[in-house]
Amino acid sequence: MSDASIDEAALAEAYDRALAMEKAGDTAAAAEHYRRCLALDPDDHAGAAVRIAAMGEGEAPVSAGDAYVATLFDQHADDFEDILVRQLGYGVPGLMAERLAAIGPARHERALDLGCGTGLAGEALRDRIATLIGVDLSEGMIETCFDKGVYDHLYIGEAVGFLEEFDEPEPFDLVVATDVLPYLGGLDPLFAATAARMVAGGLLGFSTETLPEAQFGARDFMVGPHQRFHHKEGYVRDRLAAHGFDTLECAPIVVRRQEGEPAAGHLVLARKR
Repeated sequence: MSDASIDEAALAEAYDRALAMEKAGDTAAAAEHYRRCLALDPDDHAGAAVRIAAMGEGEAPVSAGDAYVATLFDQHADDFEDILVRQLGYGVPGLMAERLAAIGPARHERALDLGCGTGLAGEALRDRIATLIGVDLSEGMIETCFDKGVYDHLYIGEAVGFLEEFDEPEPFDLVVATDVLPYLGGLDPLFAATAARMVAGGLLGFSTETLPEAQFGARDFMVGPHQRFHHKEGYVRDRLAAHGFDTLECAPIVVRRQEGEPAAGHLVLARKR
């Protein structure tokens, strides 16, 4: 965080108090201090809004927030793959490549990797793509990704904003978003913007995280205990259909391990009508 308008000392104090109260089990007091963080830093670099929602002390925000996601991944860019792949057993890009090879064309002409991170999905898919573009909120991630030389073009930006503002007119016949939806709540903006950029018959592939149906209640999505968004399968299918996609697969997967336990989710492939 480098915004000179933020009182860094006051923010750090409020955040530390919030964490201490949360660890002590006093969620009401923790939420009060997290709200103080939001008052001091409305852009929410610290992710206070999702922490409030995760404790059940407030409604889920529309997303984790650009500032929080960028800050989080900038902090972990250097050791991201070691943590995610080797320590947490994350293998979604490989699963995505396997399923696309099974149901997709032999080659895609123009593909977009939303939330490309350090390029794990790009590495898994590169040999099937003529032109591969990646976009990520984290400058640190993009720098690491650039050094690999996997992508034809890389951009720093938020997924929906990029889709809406990208000034190249050529559409995509493949869009992938692995480990992006856990940072988004409502999915209409993402699916609408993606559909507008795709050719008819193009494929959209992404991963979600989920929880047992009973935990959602009447909600379509919620913030779980680890500050990540979880989506109900029926909601994902419904919103895809509403934006012109036919769901081809919505397969249960283990996304990664979380505190030693499997984190459940879905691998979704859809075709634009």
